[in-house]
Amino acid sequence: MALPALQGYGPDGFRIAGEIVAGSVILLPDRVLPWTASCLAEATPESLAPVIEASAALDLLVLGTGRRFALVPPGLAKALRAVGIAVEAMDTTAACRTFPTLAAEGRRVAAALIAL
Repeated sequence: MALPALQGYGPDGFRIAGEIVAGSVILLPDRVLPWTASCLAEATPESLAPVIEASAALDLLVLGTGRRFALVPPGLAKALRAVGIAVEAMDTTAACRTFPTLAAEGRRVAAALIAL
């Protein structure tokens, strides 16, 4: 499956495959979904249910934490580990650089990006 092309980001959202997506977003191997999280405290296993449901196709979640780096909430990290998904947290700017690189390497990766 071809991962969605993340082409840019800004205060209003993300440019993905030529289209602007407002707000936070989840990028899965086969689709792009709006994400309700506007801050890291809202990044819960429930809000990331589509990622957990896609765990058979994933090894890694790149988590963009917003303007600043923050640690992954322990409950979220535990829920992802339970289905075999590692999580790498970084500020959203770094995540927007990292995700396309990992995708280009053929990694089994998804991204959950909190909008700036």
